Formats: sequence, C-alpha cells, structure tokens
Amino acid sequence: MASDSIGPLPSVRRLDQRENLRDSVANALRAAVISGELEPGEVYSAPMLGARFGVSATPVREAMLDLVREGLVISLRNKGFRVTEVSEKDLDNLAALRQLIEPPTVRDVVPVIPAADFPELRRLADDIVVAAEAGDLIAYIEADRVFHVTLLAYSGNQKLVDVVSDLRSQTRLLGLTPLVESGRLVASAEEHHELVGLVEARDGDGAEQLMRRHIGHVRGLWARSPVSPASPVD
Repeated sequence: MASDSIGPLPSVRRLDQRENLRDSVANALRAAVISGELEPGEVYSAPMLGARFGVSATPVREAMLDLVREGLVISLRNKGFRVTEVSEKDLDNLAALRQLIEPPTVRDVVPVIPAADFPELRRLADDIVVAAEAGDLIAYIEADRVFHVTLLAYSGNQKLVDVVSDLRSQTRLLGLTPLVESGRLVASAEEHHELVGLVEARDGDGAEQLMRRHIGHVRGLWARSPVSPASPVD
C-alpha cells in the first residue's frame, strides 16, 4: 500500500516558474528523496503526491519516471514508486567522488567568473539561507543544487556538471532535520556566502578548501550519524 507518512510538500507554484511543470515536480521530488522527506523503502502513489502538490497525478507520474531512470525510485506495477535505499558505503563513495571533482573545479573557475555575475551568485546563496531559516528542506536542497551547478558550469564542461548533478542526486542527507531543529542548518547555509566572498576575492585556493569542508558535511553534519572530527572528510 502506498504510504501517506509524509508532510506537506511545496506547492508547484513556489517552484521556479522558468521550468516546465514536469521539471519543477521532478526537482522537488528529487530533493524530497535526498532529504528523506520521501523515506527510503516507502511506497508512494502518484495521486497521493499529486494531491500534495496541488497538481494532477500525470506530471507527478512523469517526473517519477525520471527518478526511476536515475535510480532514486523503483516503479511498482499498480502500486506506485518505492524510494531506493543507499548503503553507507555507497554514500561514502559518492562523497569521495565529489571530493575528487568539485573542489579543484571550483578553484579553477574562480579566476574566470565575471564580476558582473557576483550579484547573481549572492542571490542564489541567499535562496539557500532563506530556505534554511524557513526549515524547508526541499527548497534548501533545490536551492543548493542550483547554486553549485551554476558555479560548476563556469568550467565550460557540461559532462562534468552532469556527473556531479548525478552524484548529488544519489546522495542522502537524512541528518538535515535534526540540524533544522537545532538551528544549525542556517550556519551551514551561510557557507555559501563565504564561498561567494572567496570567489569575489579571487581566492581559488581558499574556495577549494571551503568546498572540501562543505562536501565533508555530506558525510558529517548532514548525514544520519555525524562522523568524528578526525575523519578525513571533516
């Protein structure tokens, strides 16, 4: 039976109006899987999710098929979609791959980002902080995705951007809810402003180090069980 154990999801009207409906729903559902709003192992029906979005089941079903192709959910005939479970080792491997790709790429793009783009990067960082302050994990993860994809896109390497986007989608950040409850998520969100400051200062090495620490949160602050301070990802 499809699960109803999920809080209200954001209305599609709150999502980026520049995207088509299917993409908007897919991005929100993807964020819900990553954050644990859609729980691993649970089965969800398209009509139930559609009701929570305030849209018909059709765009939800189409969006979930995108997530099936990404390996985030499994389609169950006449039942709905089951959220896939990811092992701790898989999560470790995903974080390790991101560490290999993202920090050096951010270092390399810092000198080439036009100064005229700095205000837009600040705005994207603001979106992350606002979502954190509101405790809206789905909006937080989507704003975080947009910020990082935008930053990496300055590399001019779309294949790299696609690979990182896929790695991010496979990640699970089930420790975000306790961070919201403790008020610590806002502090983590503010790291994005710190990163923009390093970009503006053309400090590529500093940006690389901050990105390494930031990705470390994936298996630390943002994971189900924080790793010890001695961990290599801290």
